[in-house]
Amino acid sequence: MQTDTARRRLRALILDGTYPAGTRLTELEVAGALGMSRTPVREAIRALAADGLVRPAGWGVTVVALDPGDLDHTYQVRAVLDTLAAELAADRQRTGRIALADLASLDAAAADAAEATAAGRLQQAVQHNRRFHQRIAELAGNPVALAMLDRLWDQILVSTLQSLAGPARPAQVAAQHQELVAAIADGRVAEAGRIARQHALDTRASTHEEG
Repeated sequence: MQTDTARRRLRALILDGTYPAGTRLTELEVAGALGMSRTPVREAIRALAADGLVRPAGWGVTVVALDPGDLDHTYQVRAVLDTLAAELAADRQRTGRIALADLASLDAAAADAAEATAAGRLQQAVQHNRRFHQRIAELAGNPVALAMLDRLWDQILVSTLQSLAGPARPAQVAAQHQELVAAIADGRVAEAGRIARQHALDTRASTHEEG
C-alpha cells in the first residue's frame, strides 16, 4: 500500500537525521523527495503526527524535538517499560521459553553496538543499540510493550541522535549491555529489571551532560 510505503520511507528519513528535529516539511516537498503523489504522503504525515514525530506548523508540519521536560517524562516511561521487558525476557529464559539462537542474537546485537560505538560510527551504533533493546522487547513476548517502546524510541531518537557520543558513554553502554545479557541468560529476573532501568536512566543523564 502506497500510504504504508510513504510512511515507512518518511519515518526513515526522520530517524536517520535527513530531516532533523525542527525541520519544516510540506506535502509537496516530501512527495517530490519520495517520488510519490501527494495523497499517500498526506496520509503518511497524518500517521507520523499521530506517532508524535511531526506536528502541524502552518501549511506543513515540523519534525518534533521533545523539550527537556518532555524528554525526561519519556525516559521515565521508557525506564519502566524497559524494566518490564527485561524481567519478562529473563523469566521466559528461566522457564525455558527462549531458544538458544534467539539468546545468541541478543548477544550479537550487544557486540555490534559496542564495536560500532567504540569505532565512532555513531549512526550505526544508534541502529545497533536500538536493535539490541528491540530484541529484548521481542524476547519479552509482550506485543503491547513492544509497540509502546517502538513509539518512545522513535521520539527519543529524533531528539537525541548523539546520545552515545559522550567520552565515557561507549564503555558504560557496552558494560551495561553485557550485564543485561548475562542477567537475562541466567534467568535473574529482578537483576535484569534493575540493570535495564539503570541503563535507561543513565542514557537520559548522558543527554543532559551533552546539552
